[in-house]
Amino acid sequence: MHSTHLLLEEPIRMASILEPSKASFFPAMTKIVGTLGPKSRSIEVISGCLKAGMSVARFDFSWHDPAYHQETLENLKAAVKLTKKLCAVMLDTVGAEMQVVNKSEKAISLEADAIVVLTPDKGQEASSELLPINFDGLSKAVKKGDTIFIGQYLFTGSETTSVWLEVSEVKGDDVVCVIKNSATLAGSLFTLHGSQIRIGLPTLTDKDKEAREFLSKLGDLYQTQIFAKIENIEGLNHFDEILQEADGIILSRGNLGIDLPPEKVFLFQKAALYKCNMAGKPAVVTRVVDSMTDNLRPTRAEATDVANAVLDGSDAILLGAETLRGLYPVETISTVGKICAEAEKVFNQDMYFKKTVKYVGEPMTHLESIASSAVRAAIKVKASVIICFTSSGRAARPTMPVLSVVIPRLKTNQLKWSFSGAFEARQSLIVRGLFPMLADPRHPAESTNASNESVLKVALDHGKAAGVIKSHDRVVVCQKVGDASVVKIIELED
Repeated sequence: MHSTHLLLEEPIRMASILEPSKASFFPAMTKIVGTLGPKSRSIEVISGCLKAGMSVARFDFSWHDPAYHQETLENLKAAVKLTKKLCAVMLDTVGAEMQVVNKSEKAISLEADAIVVLTPDKGQEASSELLPINFDGLSKAVKKGDTIFIGQYLFTGSETTSVWLEVSEVKGDDVVCVIKNSATLAGSLFTLHGSQIRIGLPTLTDKDKEAREFLSKLGDLYQTQIFAKIENIEGLNHFDEILQEADGIILSRGNLGIDLPPEKVFLFQKAALYKCNMAGKPAVVTRVVDSMTDNLRPTRAEATDVANAVLDGSDAILLGAETLRGLYPVETISTVGKICAEAEKVFNQDMYFKKTVKYVGEPMTHLESIASSAVRAAIKVKASVIICFTSSGRAARPTMPVLSVVIPRLKTNQLKWSFSGAFEARQSLIVRGLFPMLADPRHPAESTNASNESVLKVALDHGKAAGVIKSHDRVVVCQKVGDASVVKIIELED
């Protein structure tokens, strides 16, 4: 009987589990997104994060001002130059977020079974009896018996730093609630979430109106990809429509864990990742190693959760508080990378590839046909790597790493000449198994066979130096020669 799950069909030898993992230039095929903040914004720490395996740096604009993030960005640029490792930038917009405002920043103790009032009067002082919020429409959106969750930073689920409230009555603009668990809220800002309650806040606030139509007017920024963050039942109900429009999906499991019953979260994760995989769009999973915010090691459940995210088909793992304010940002990235690498070894890539091809159907587009031919050939000959020449940075997702050689294009806006390519190379850093390298700009995209061969030599040398290609390995090369697309197999000599 053939296995239909995404694990290798051969049973795993127990003894092999104890064999030490081999060091590799690519820590894992699955990418790691690290959120930069107070504990991870110096050049030294960011350099450590890049070396440990971070390929995308996330900037969370729901807190602090643009000047603070700009300073962090400059440090990231310096770290990239220092480490010679490409890194993409992810900007997480503020969005429709309700918040409790605590101007005094004094810790607020809330006792179970006591009453607390949520008020839109932001001039009031936050206390154990009264919590001012930044939204004046809450009283119109809730009813008696509704559940409201309040927590600091992100939803941790820790019952000492976050609180569940039950709406008991609505008085004008105020919402009176019964406290369901004792907790202490510390800090200046807490996020408020109404479980399965539709809040009439605009998706884009004035602070973050940089969506696709806005970006299209801002020079090179029109190339910016927009990922949709799914964090409530509304996102679940409209998932197919959102997936069609978005460049990628982020499954915000912290928020989903508030809106969905806990026993349903894994089902949504599996279904959503499968849909993303079949649509060929990157999928990112959040909230995997919360305990590493304060601890050097993840829990056993968290380690298993990371591996399952990989086996479910996740392209990237997003770390939030763990790197933003956590005590061990570099170690967290390294640990998550190691777990991902182990999970990838038992991922049934052959079955995954067949499912994808079947889903795409026939007739395939020209690019899909070339990509699938390259992957099929690589699987058959057990190639160590696929080298793909591209000007778009896109490729398929096979068992082995794909060295995506992004060939810059020379372009002009009538005032100056410039090369494109770096944008596309960085954007592929969130796709599982895709490792970009920028070709010499002197080799244009519309290249001759001779110039292609010289770029191929550079790519092979890079692969050898990286340790992914060695003597007698087979390499599948996917490139354009004139008007024709070519897939060829190379067997390396000594």
